[in-house]
Amino acid sequence: MSLTFKKGLLHGLPIGVGYLSVSFGFGIQAVRCGISVADASIISLTNLTSAGQAAGIDIIAAQGTLAEMALVQLLINLRYALMALSLSQKLDNSFGFLHRLIASYGITDEIFAVCVGQEEPVTPKYMYGVISVATVGWVLGTFLGALLGEILPASVTAALGLMLYGMFIAIIIPPAKKQRSVLAVVILAALLSVLCKYLLPMLTSGFSIIICAAAASVFGALLFPREEDA
Repeated sequence: MSLTFKKGLLHGLPIGVGYLSVSFGFGIQAVRCGISVADASIISLTNLTSAGQAAGIDIIAAQGTLAEMALVQLLINLRYALMALSLSQKLDNSFGFLHRLIASYGITDEIFAVCVGQEEPVTPKYMYGVISVATVGWVLGTFLGALLGEILPASVTAALGLMLYGMFIAIIIPPAKKQRSVLAVVILAALLSVLCKYLLPMLTSGFSIIICAAAASVFGALLFPREEDA
């Protein structure tokens, strides 16, 4: 095992530990939506995106269409494409086309932050180390949460299932406290979600997410345009 890969494992360990606790809540939520332990674990292994997975199981539970699923995942996960473009400026020359394809699987908010924060160029072995330990934590947490979700009483799993929503709140609050634009977009998205729920009951949950996310994003872009760098 190379020193670079070990360094990646070490830097990715805190991410893996954090993913273990967060994905535990996803596993419980997945079982409550009728998804098996094996399927929930496979979803986490092949997606590695908390918000996308949470929205995905809601659409599955509501028996949504593939079109809804595709649009929701595109909107929610589009930021990873932007992260990949930014991270490409930090990659070592040894990062060939195949390495880029493999590494693209593991670009998440936390992994991106760790890799882009490195002073030296990021090598494939380093990034594989970060991704490996983070993926293990995410999949293991999902498996344990889904497994216990089938065993524990419904009242307990319902309480533990709130962990996933707690994660979303923890993600939203810090930037919302710093930027009025983020706070405004979050509030608008919440209000639109309530309106869709009670005024447009014919809409499925999948299309409600699409409409709310797109409308709130357009509102934020128009009302709070990003200033051009000098």
